[in-house]
Amino acid sequence: MKTASAVAGAILASSASAFLRTSCDHLATMEYRYTFEDFKAEYGKAYAAADEPKRKAAFDSNLRTIREHNADASQTFKMGLNDFADLTAAEFKAQFTSGISKGPLAPPLEDGAGAGSAALPDSVDWRTKSVVTAVKNQGGCGSCWAFSATETLESHVAIASGKLLTLSEQQVVSCSPNPDHCGGTGGCKGSTQPLAFNYTMTAGATTEADYPYKSKLGINPKCKPDLIKPVAGNSGFVSLPSNNYTALISAVANLGPIAISAAAGPWQLYEKGVFSKKCSFNMDHGIQLVGYGADSSAASGDGMYWLVRNSWGATWGEKGYIRLERNGEGKEPCGMDTTPTDGDACGGNKTAVQYCGECAIMSSSAYPTGAHLIN
Repeated sequence: MKTASAVAGAILASSASAFLRTSCDHLATMEYRYTFEDFKAEYGKAYAAADEPKRKAAFDSNLRTIREHNADASQTFKMGLNDFADLTAAEFKAQFTSGISKGPLAPPLEDGAGAGSAALPDSVDWRTKSVVTAVKNQGGCGSCWAFSATETLESHVAIASGKLLTLSEQQVVSCSPNPDHCGGTGGCKGSTQPLAFNYTMTAGATTEADYPYKSKLGINPKCKPDLIKPVAGNSGFVSLPSNNYTALISAVANLGPIAISAAAGPWQLYEKGVFSKKCSFNMDHGIQLVGYGADSSAASGDGMYWLVRNSWGATWGEKGYIRLERNGEGKEPCGMDTTPTDGDACGGNKTAVQYCGECAIMSSSAYPTGAHLIN
């Protein structure tokens, strides 16, 4: 994982009110009259005098991109203005995506794990089962891996016990070891979901209330063992095989939400719809797969999608979610991850690797086993 640039960090620090306002389709309702001054007022932005011209240039460029994209009737999704509209693509990637990896500790997939012999349902949405917590916000810390893993542990504990807890990402960010530098060097500089599950196997997981998140500005506090009062845990975890459509869809259909990874840089201005054909395969972000389905109103194709929960706040995308194009068994696109040190690498390994699925969604996936409450 690449650490956030000093510029990006300064931007976040100057915008502590990030993610607090609702987004809207300004371009459809205001005939493109929305200006940089309007943007600053709506999102509570304030910049140093030397930085404001850079922010305006980024905003103007993003606005042009949104206009051009939304004017193309063949597109399956819409772009829109949001709190990230004053960042360049490079700044956004540096600050809001983070390295993730399969990790060295993941056991092989058990025979039949996640797969069912019966036909799968046409659609799945674990949010309707009351086992998914509210959308969260990682801020400018490269902690997507911890959010992905913690959210997935929350869901599996809820499925097993009937009790939905909001667990602490900060505990995992600050306390989970990463000795082999997989997906980064740990904390806000990146790690892996398997390493997080491996940590909670022994330490357990405490609540967000007892160990609140403090890393939105990219600060990584030292581990505070006195705040850890374990209320949930897991006895193991399973890593799904990469690029295996059947294993991934069967797992999310039969077992629950799955901690997954993707190439998320191009998601910066996503607003709604089925996102398609805009990604590379350079995996760099950890998220949570909560289901799948099909949208009959999609502009093209059959509208099949993966339902993905992000950690950029509820004002981004579809109330914090994105739908990624799903093509089906044997039909998923594949490509090479040419920047593995941004995501799928341990110890600085630069060997390129092939990933499949829209935005490399089938790259690296895992879920906890033996999820349970701790009394």
